[in-house]
Amino acid sequence: MFAFAFLLSIFGCKTNQNSSDSPFDSAQGSNSNSSSISKPNILILHVDDLGYHDISVHGSKIYQTPNIDKLASESVRFTNAYANYPRCVPSRYAMMTGGYPVQNGDVPDDGFVINNIPDNKNFIKAIDGAGYQTAYFGKWHLGEDPKELGFDTSVASGHAGSPISYFNPFNEKKGKGKSKKDPIKDLDAISKEGDYLTDVLTEQVAQYIKNRDANQPFMAMLAFYNVHQPFEAKEADVKRNRKEINAFDFGDTPEYIHEGTGRTKMRQDNATYAGMVENADENVGKLLALLEAEGILENTLIIFSSDHGGLSNDGTKQRNLATTNYPLRAGKGHLYDGGIKIPFFVKWQDKLQPRDETSLVMLMDVLPTLTELTTGQNLKTEGKSMLPVLNNTQDWNDRTVFWHSSKARPVNTGDTKSSAVREGDFKLIHWYKENRFELYNIAQDPGEQNDLSKAMPEKVSALSRKLNTWKSTF
Repeated sequence: MFAFAFLLSIFGCKTNQNSSDSPFDSAQGSNSNSSSISKPNILILHVDDLGYHDISVHGSKIYQTPNIDKLASESVRFTNAYANYPRCVPSRYAMMTGGYPVQNGDVPDDGFVINNIPDNKNFIKAIDGAGYQTAYFGKWHLGEDPKELGFDTSVASGHAGSPISYFNPFNEKKGKGKSKKDPIKDLDAISKEGDYLTDVLTEQVAQYIKNRDANQPFMAMLAFYNVHQPFEAKEADVKRNRKEINAFDFGDTPEYIHEGTGRTKMRQDNATYAGMVENADENVGKLLALLEAEGILENTLIIFSSDHGGLSNDGTKQRNLATTNYPLRAGKGHLYDGGIKIPFFVKWQDKLQPRDETSLVMLMDVLPTLTELTTGQNLKTEGKSMLPVLNNTQDWNDRTVFWHSSKARPVNTGDTKSSAVREGDFKLIHWYKENRFELYNIAQDPGEQNDLSKAMPEKVSALSRKLNTWKSTF
C-alpha cells in the first residue's frame, strides 16, 4: 500500500509518513514549471463498445489481448466498475462532466453538444490551469471539438459517433451505397491510403508525447473509435481469428437467445470483431512501450476503460452483432450488467499497489479523481474522487448509484425504457412504462438470472423509494 500524507489528512486517515514525502504535495495550487514537472503525466485509453469479457484477462477465449492483460496485472483493477449509461453519448457526457447524464428528465443523445459548463465545474479547465498540457484524440461525439470544453489540442474529434470506414480514405464507405454519417475531420492530412484508423490515431498520440513540452506534465486522452461498427479489420487479423474460431469448440452454447424485443448473441465468433479488439490491444502496447522508451512510464498515471458493454443485442430488426458479454446478461443498450459493466484499470507504477478492487465506481468518477490529484480541488459534482479507494484507505462496496435510460432502442438493440439502482450487492431494475421490477444480488448472481423481486418485496420497496427520490431531482 502506498500512503500520501496530504490525501490521508483530507479523509481523516492516520499515517506515519511525513508530508514532505508525498508525491501530491507539489500538485497543489501552483502553475510554475518547477511545480508542474513533478506532477504525474496522465494517459486515458478509452475503447468504444468494448465489453467487460472482450479481453482475455476477463475470460475471453477468443480475443487475445496480452498488452491489456499486462496493464491490468500492473494496475488497480476494478471488478465493479460501471458506465453511467449503456450508450455512447450519455456515457461520455457523464465522464466529461462528472455527473449523471440526465437533464430535465431526459438524457443527451446523438447530436448533443456539450457546452455552457461553468468554470467551477469544468474539470478540463481546472487541470489545464494546474499547468497541464491537455490533448484529446479520437471519438468525441459531444459536439464539434473537445477544445470547446478546454482541451488545448484535439485530433480527429467531432460529431461523428463512428467512422465511415476504418481504412483510408476514412470518409468513404467501402461497399454499396452512400453513408449518412458525419465525416471525421483531420484524417486526410495525417494518413495515407490503406492506413488503419486506430493505428493512425495511436501514432498521433505517440508524436504528441514525443514532441511535448518536457517542462510541463500532459493529460492525453485517446478515445478509440475501435471496436464500434462498421466491422472492419486488417485481412491478416481476420484470417487468423477465423481459423481460431473455426477450431474452437463452443459446445452446446446456442448462437442466440431471446432478450427484450430481440436476440442476445451468446458466442464470440465474429472474426472481424476479434481482429478489431486485437488491433486495439496492439496499439495499447505501442503506447505503453513508448512511455517506457521516453523514460516517463514511472510517472505516468494510466487509465484504461470502455464506455459501456459490447454490442451483443438486436431488437425487432436483426443485425450483424459483434460479440457476447456472457456470462453477464445482455449488452449495449440494456441496464443489465452486460450493458453497463466495463473493464477499468488504473496504473501508476510504484505508487499504486496492483490488486483487484471491489469498490463500486463509475465513469463519472474519473475526472473528479484527476482534478483532485492534479489541483487539490474537489469540484462539487455527483461523481466522486476515487483517490481514497486507489490509496486503499476506503472501500465503496456499499455505495448507492443510479441509472436512467429514457432513450431506449427496441428496434436496434432490444431494450425498453428503464431505470436502475444498485446499493451494495443488490441491483433493482424498473421498467417504468410497464411498472415492472427485477431484483438481483449481483455478488451471488452476476449473470442476473435469479430474479428476487417476489421473494424480497421489502428490498424492492426500499430500493424503489431511493430510485424515485433520485429521479425526483431531475
